[in-house]
Amino acid sequence: MERWDGLVTAIKKFFQLDELNTTVRREILAGFTTFISMAYILFVNPSVLGASGMDKGAVFTATALASALGCLLMGVLAKYPIATAPALGINAFFAYSVVIGMKVPWQTALAGVFVASLIFMLITVFKLREMIIDAIPSDLKYAISSGIGLFIAFLGLSNGGLIVANKSTLIGLGSFSGTTWLTVFGLIVTAILMVKKVPGGIFIGMVLSVILGLITGLIPMPSHWIAGAPSLAPTFGVGVMHIGDINTVQLWVVVLTFLLVTFFDTAGTLVGLAQQAGFMKDNKMPRVGKALMSDSTAMLAGSIFGTSPVGAYVESSAGIAVGGRSGLTAVVTGVFFILGLFFSPLLSVVTNQVTAPALIIVGVLMAQSLRHISWDKMEIAIPSFLIVIGMPLTYSISDGIALGFITYPITMLAAKRGKEVHPLMYALFFVFLGFMWILNVE
Repeated sequence: MERWDGLVTAIKKFFQLDELNTTVRREILAGFTTFISMAYILFVNPSVLGASGMDKGAVFTATALASALGCLLMGVLAKYPIATAPALGINAFFAYSVVIGMKVPWQTALAGVFVASLIFMLITVFKLREMIIDAIPSDLKYAISSGIGLFIAFLGLSNGGLIVANKSTLIGLGSFSGTTWLTVFGLIVTAILMVKKVPGGIFIGMVLSVILGLITGLIPMPSHWIAGAPSLAPTFGVGVMHIGDINTVQLWVVVLTFLLVTFFDTAGTLVGLAQQAGFMKDNKMPRVGKALMSDSTAMLAGSIFGTSPVGAYVESSAGIAVGGRSGLTAVVTGVFFILGLFFSPLLSVVTNQVTAPALIIVGVLMAQSLRHISWDKMEIAIPSFLIVIGMPLTYSISDGIALGFITYPITMLAAKRGKEVHPLMYALFFVFLGFMWILNVE
């Protein structure tokens, strides 16, 4: 018992739980909530990358290992409650744009991720990423946080079936039938729990949704509980062995795209989550260098294991909303990713409809940053609005940031406030113009 008490005391001291006004129990619950909210990536990533011809079992294992490593590094090194995993969107770019569209072999595409991750490490070591994040004005940081909130709420509404594609109006209200009722039930229950300020309301809402799904048969009961981890052999080290294939302008454009999209997706996500958790001080994110090094290392390892770029995950906001404030949250999430390798059948009960209400509610929480933006100043309001609305409508965090960052220097110059714009923001204006051109060039 004394040994256990000593361990708890050591954990509390290392992660500074008392200073952050949190507890070991709360951090474990937050870590588990974050994991449950993003566990879908264990199944979605193999499905997406599998379209490129990669072995789905190997990608499953690579996804779990890369995610776990990133979470552990983020928790122990940077001490933030922010989880990492292969990023959605960039994995689709890898499979459908690069491999299927450009007819680049997946082995070469994986080499592109490896090269991009090496460049990522270099610009992190020289603190270029940290300088860029510090150069972003506070209003745009609040816009990024709010935009991510709208984006993940849109993901939740879409995943839950409440919003669907519509040929006439692009999107429309979904059909309230079948599993969509799990989303409706979970959203109502979670909303009530949040209004009543019940601790762990988001997590409780997900558990009750799973129970309802199992009882009604909307979620099939797992046939077994434990399964062995698939072999990593088909993808391990393949990217490293094919570096020599990166020998054309087209492939270097692919590398640059991997780099830019991952850079700004991760930077935007880190800033947004730091805003939500209250970590920002004087418009700067403490220990941001260590946070960036953590996800850079995970991206490098992921490219060796055999998966698309790894980045910070917006679903971390679910754990933060539950009360996670320290690196212990991320460590717990990482441990669950390792355990997830062996309990994949159990994870199948946590469907998109179960996690959808959590994403919607967290979107509400993150959208509260909108109140900090100077809406009365059009030179600030216009780029901020484009960031906020751009993320959900382009289905991309980085595209939303691009719209705002291209507009910001223009509106500030028009307002005769050009001298207030950080030189790096002018540089990013041209970087994003090139970025948009690269994405749209045939």
